Amino acid sequence: MASPANPLHHPGAGAPPSTFEEATYRKVAWRLTPLLMLCYVVAYLDRVNVGFAKLQMTTDLNLSDAVYGFGAGIFFVGYFLFEIPSNVIMHKVGARVWIARIMVSWGVISMLTMFVTTPTLFYVMRFLLGLAEAGFFPGIILYLTYWYPAHRRGRMTTWFMTAIALSGVIGGPVSGYILKTFNGANGWHGWQWLFLLEGIPSIVVGILVFVLLDDRIAKASWLTPEERQLLESNIATEDAAKHDLPIRTVLASPRVWLMSLIYFSFVMGLYGVSFWLPTIIKATGVTDAFMIGLLSAIPFAAAVVGMVLVSRSADRKRERRWHIALPAVAGAVGLVLSVVWAHNTLLAMVSLTLATMGILTTLPLFWSLPTAFLAGTGAAAGIAMINSIGNLAGFLSPYAVGWLKQATAANDSGMYMLAAFMVLGGLLALSVPAKLVNK
Repeated sequence: MASPANPLHHPGAGAPPSTFEEATYRKVAWRLTPLLMLCYVVAYLDRVNVGFAKLQMTTDLNLSDAVYGFGAGIFFVGYFLFEIPSNVIMHKVGARVWIARIMVSWGVISMLTMFVTTPTLFYVMRFLLGLAEAGFFPGIILYLTYWYPAHRRGRMTTWFMTAIALSGVIGGPVSGYILKTFNGANGWHGWQWLFLLEGIPSIVVGILVFVLLDDRIAKASWLTPEERQLLESNIATEDAAKHDLPIRTVLASPRVWLMSLIYFSFVMGLYGVSFWLPTIIKATGVTDAFMIGLLSAIPFAAAVVGMVLVSRSADRKRERRWHIALPAVAGAVGLVLSVVWAHNTLLAMVSLTLATMGILTTLPLFWSLPTAFLAGTGAAAGIAMINSIGNLAGFLSPYAVGWLKQATAANDSGMYMLAAFMVLGGLLALSVPAKLVNK
């Protein structure tokens, strides 16, 4: 979690940072990053564990692939509706209270999903989970802008977002184990235990956030006065070059809409893999739930390595666009190959690993684009808008893959569609002016 090699003290400055500055940012990283990563691990686990629950609940509740895909995706409709107001509220009341509120409420709703008995109830609980979680991810992205200037933020965003991959590494085997071991205990199905047991950590971590997280640099009692002064000076210097535009202006900005479309494309790939990976692995001939969980951890473990290495390169070279576009193309290639090798478990796992590495690597680096030119309340609204529109792909992606799978009795069309969106996102990223984002 060390700071990028030889970053400049301020954008445009000519000397490397002092040992004191490096030590200060290292101290901040060790204080904030583990807690934020833990938050996202449990958040993402509660969001996508429905992919493992599907292995049993579709049979138990007689849900079709299209019904499952719609239910998995409707989460993002609730997410979309409350995203912008949630982020603006966080900017005003502070991350500590608001992030804690989000985590506790979504943990409770996730646990209650165990009582779903009909497609309608499944849709309702997924929609409510989206409402509860709205604002969490863009809130953290905004929160990082309070602490890190742009040339350090890419690395920290990547560390935070490796939690997506870590949740896959941890959640896959754990979810598979719960499904297999707890099925029938107390008269409940394995998928019911899955929602119950994996909702509890969100509530516990939400309480930790309320106790440990500081809203701003000025409130961090664990920093010395000299450290606070240094951090605030660096943020002030960067913010002076930005414009805190009115929310209405930000939401109408062509740049913000371009960012939304880029992110939409990448999220199509992300949730196509996240919600359907267990099903794809099962289709290669693996039937044991615990083994599916273990195999699903492999692509996410590899993605952690790819995310960290590529983000280091991007921060060191202060180049963003190609570091986003090339992994996007790699993700597309992996998705296509997963179809070509669909009936060979080893080759399918290789292609799914390439796809997952490429898709996940694009995401943290993408967020270095909009945060390079948004500030203040405008940043809160802009980041939330980009994330909410992008995450509509979280609704469309699993539903479209499920519908295509049901219509064609194969995964081929769905994976080709996701691959096309990854290529589109990479091309659009290259269209962003380099001088705007390479800082």
